[in-house]
Amino acid sequence: MAAPAPQGLVAQPLLSRELKWGAAVLMLLAHAAALWALLQFAPPVKPAMTVVPLMVSMVAPAQEKEQPPPPPPKPMKLAPQPRPSKAPPILVAEAAPTADSFVAMRPEPSHEPSPAPAQVLERAPALVAPPAPPAPAVKQIAPSALRYLSEPRMTVPLLSRRLGESGIVHLRILVDAKGRLQDASVKKSSGFERLDKQALDDIRSARFTPHIENGQPVPVETTALLSYELDR
Repeated sequence: MAAPAPQGLVAQPLLSRELKWGAAVLMLLAHAAALWALLQFAPPVKPAMTVVPLMVSMVAPAQEKEQPPPPPPKPMKLAPQPRPSKAPPILVAEAAPTADSFVAMRPEPSHEPSPAPAQVLERAPALVAPPAPPAPAVKQIAPSALRYLSEPRMTVPLLSRRLGESGIVHLRILVDAKGRLQDASVKKSSGFERLDKQALDDIRSARFTPHIENGQPVPVETTALLSYELDR
């Protein structure tokens, strides 16, 4: 039977192992503390930036759509013109309603039949006056056949008296059926223009008797003789 080991020898190895384990734990703690300090005070690591190349492209502007040309105007159709009638009808228009006949409320649509169209009145033919009877033919008579109701006044111009102008003026005259002078002209001059003008003025002051032919007065044409002689 072996003798028991002394107590001092057994306790020494156990103490040596505990010291080793404690030193190892301390070293691990020291390393952990150093690593933690590095992580806390180390500068933050910026993430790497990825440079993306910028692509530039030219975009053509959108072209405006060409508008189609406007369609050509349609030719206007001329309304057919009504044929003219010989006598245009007269349309009888109805009287326009007065202001009193209007009602403020909107009237209900009536179902009364539409009024009959206005009657067309034909224009009565115009009365045509009978044609006037033809004027009687002018009768040529001799100067001696001419009769006066009032003879022409015979006045010798004062200047003709001073100059000694005298003569007979032959006038062609036209007298109507009522004895009124219609026209007068110089047929044969007296030789002095002053006396010829005086004769035309004097013959217009005369009145004539109507010339009767077959019981009816007729216009006549003849020659009137006006003599301008100086008193001696």
